[in-house]
Amino acid sequence: MSIARIKKNDTVIVIAGADKGKTGKVLSVSPKKGTALVEGLHMVKKTIRRTEQTPQGGIVDRESPIQLSNLMPYDADKKAGSRIARTRNGEKTVRTLKSSGKALD
Repeated sequence: MSIARIKKNDTVIVIAGADKGKTGKVLSVSPKKGTALVEGLHMVKKTIRRTEQTPQGGIVDRESPIQLSNLMPYDADKKAGSRIARTRNGEKTVRTLKSSGKALD
């Protein structure tokens, strides 16, 4: 993906899949794989081995990567997803929400 429309710390809404309609904050983005980790979404069970750091071990819930095509930047004013526009602000190019015109960067 050449243009990063979703970046770390953005608030996004899921538009497809089991978590459709839920929102969360992006923890990390992997552009080469085309995926992102979103806080509290797409949870999976993961077994943890007993170590000195985790003497209990066991099963924990973790976020799993979500395809970027299933995410859309969230517009809190409209309470819906919004597309991204690139606008020039002096010397800088800024990502803005098309629905409200609010800057993301």
